Amino acid sequence: MYAQMVQSEASTDDPEKLAAFQARIDAGEKIEPKDWMPAGYRKTLIRQIGQHAHSEIVGQLPEGNWITRAPTLERKAILLAKVQDEAGHGLYLYCAAETLGVSRDELTEMLLDGRMKYSSIFNYPTLNWADMGAVGWLVDGAAIMNQVPLQRTSFGPYSRAMIRVCKEESFHARQGFDAIRKMATGTPAQKKMAQDAVNRLWFPALMMFGPSDADSVHSTQSMAWKIKMNTNDELRQKFVDQTVPQIEFLGLDLPDEGITWNEERGHYDYSDPDWSEFFDVIKGNGPCNTDRLAARNKAWKDGEWVRDGLLAHARKKAARKHAAE
Repeated sequence: MYAQMVQSEASTDDPEKLAAFQARIDAGEKIEPKDWMPAGYRKTLIRQIGQHAHSEIVGQLPEGNWITRAPTLERKAILLAKVQDEAGHGLYLYCAAETLGVSRDELTEMLLDGRMKYSSIFNYPTLNWADMGAVGWLVDGAAIMNQVPLQRTSFGPYSRAMIRVCKEESFHARQGFDAIRKMATGTPAQKKMAQDAVNRLWFPALMMFGPSDADSVHSTQSMAWKIKMNTNDELRQKFVDQTVPQIEFLGLDLPDEGITWNEERGHYDYSDPDWSEFFDVIKGNGPCNTDRLAARNKAWKDGEWVRDGLLAHARKKAARKHAAE
């Protein structure tokens, strides 16, 4: 449905409308669903919001794996609440995407058949309990760095959805830091687990910001439309600058030998991630790509009877209403 809408809109992307639209963006106005927008703007938002929603849903999988194995009842309750929050974030974002003319079913089908991606970080395994702390602290910390500026994005429904998402994500990052702090200041074995988790997840967390600006396909236009507010490299640098002092505070070793303070730049220098690994994971060749999509396909298939029942009820209700009229 949305593809037909984008195609039909493309013919209306005349220079005057484009100029007026860009003027609204430049003036800081919010674009609402019923407003005219370029086909490319709609398409870019559907891709970005859809991928964001899928990431929230798929992101439950590596954490849900540890709910039954949490070390204490308190940690179990915290992790349950966190996973529940992620499900809610996905629902907020699917709702925002639906205002652009794409259905939730269409978005799900694009995920399941590989036409739409999710964050590469969730294609890595969570091997021990320390990973739950590192995921909350590093992964959600990187997500917050991405998402806080999106509260000022130009598309109104996306901007408003991000306000609640960011508030909840900030708690996720704090609980993650608390969990890793507990292990980093615990027994030697616990500290070793914490260090291992940080070492393994550091570079995948840096990849969450997307490829370097020189290799980013969508950034220039997305920045002009204020769909994105900062470049990938800007956000990655900000994340490194914020996180390195936290690692040192925990008494852990830095996971990258290339991290040094650059007095002239006023920032930390750091080693680039292995971008060949990033693109390989994006193509479906990561450690957990197959498992993640298999889990989502199973959930979709297992829920078919529920969807069918709801549709049958809706049709029956509509028929009764029509007969009464």
